[in-house]
Amino acid sequence: MTDAHDTAADHSLRTTGGAPPDDGGSSATEAPLPLLEPREGIPPVIADEAALAEVVAAFAAGSGPVAVDAERASGYRYGQRAYLVQLRREGAGSALIDPVACPDLSALGEALSGVEWVLHAATQDLPCLREIGMVPTRLFDTELAGRLAGFPRVGLGAMVENVLGFVLEKGHSAVDWSTRPLPEPWLRYAALDVELLVDLRDALEKELDRQGKLDWARQEFDAIASAPPPEPRKDPWRRTSGMHKVRRRRQMAVVRELWQTRDRIARRRDVSPGKVLSDAAIVEAALALPADLHALAALNGFGQRVGRRQLEQWQAAVDRAKALGEDRLPQPGQPVTGPPPPRAWADKDPAAAARLSAARAGVTALAERLNMPPENLITPDTVRRVCWEPPKPADARTVAAALTGYGARAWQVEQVTPVLVTALASGTDRGA
Repeated sequence: MTDAHDTAADHSLRTTGGAPPDDGGSSATEAPLPLLEPREGIPPVIADEAALAEVVAAFAAGSGPVAVDAERASGYRYGQRAYLVQLRREGAGSALIDPVACPDLSALGEALSGVEWVLHAATQDLPCLREIGMVPTRLFDTELAGRLAGFPRVGLGAMVENVLGFVLEKGHSAVDWSTRPLPEPWLRYAALDVELLVDLRDALEKELDRQGKLDWARQEFDAIASAPPPEPRKDPWRRTSGMHKVRRRRQMAVVRELWQTRDRIARRRDVSPGKVLSDAAIVEAALALPADLHALAALNGFGQRVGRRQLEQWQAAVDRAKALGEDRLPQPGQPVTGPPPPRAWADKDPAAAARLSAARAGVTALAERLNMPPENLITPDTVRRVCWEPPKPADARTVAAALTGYGARAWQVEQVTPVLVTALASGTDRGA
């Protein structure tokens, strides 16, 4: 272990200007140190079953939490699969695994079952890890811990610098991780991402405990670890950027046809859909409803770089949408399963609008006192649902039950229930 890493181990909470405001006035004058190399050097990339078996055995024999990270090729490849998995554990060192060459990491996942996994922004990496057989039963999310502890900047680089006093080089975060072979500077960056993750976890655990929030964080981590995979998004084409400009049902059908055609091509070619056709081009074609290839080619996104064959497939999608019967056109908007948009509340239900205004003010004030973002104290959707259809009577018992029913954790229910009971009563009085 180098002197720099000895320093990291000694600093339970070293701050450089980004600590929680209630940190008791502590501050550090030392400049942050650049972290340039993993302590044992850049590990070799694991790309065959024999080497993977050695890693599985080593990490199973290690001790303490395991740091886990994954790199994707967002913006380059179709989907969100992992193209590199990084791990580090006491007694095992660091490992870099190529999940393209070793697509089944379930043996590693099983070897680490019951071990606490340390991830940064866990919900971003868990879906791609799940695809290759790695599913934690326990975890510690350092980004979420930073939010709960009141850090204003919670990216990994900012947290490592503000808490441990080291600077991580972040120049390769948006590269194409599907590249093979991976360049050495990228591998160094990847290994350093897990180098101090357990150190960061330990320091944040102490800070959360100092603030009386450690149990809250554990409830949040348990909720993430036990959450089922998200349901496939219904009508994903509706999320096309610029969709708000599309008003008519026929135009919406064009968006749907172009989006679905683009998705099939992107999946077949394994490239990001945006590299096949931009969202802006889809919306432009939907608004224009081009009559032929000449009209389509005149639109932004369908110009000189698009060959005739490609233009024909896009025009065919437009023509399919134009030929649909009225009964097959998409309906405007999506079925609403919850409250209407808050901007409509004042007209639809003034009393509900008053309740929501009071609730938002109360939650914001409480979040400020607890030194955390309001959305981590309670989700805005939960607040809206309780305010739109409050339980009757709206007392502590019924409000707590409603919050629990919407998925709030026990600590959130305890903190937020008194605020919402007061808001529901005062808001109803004002709205009457």
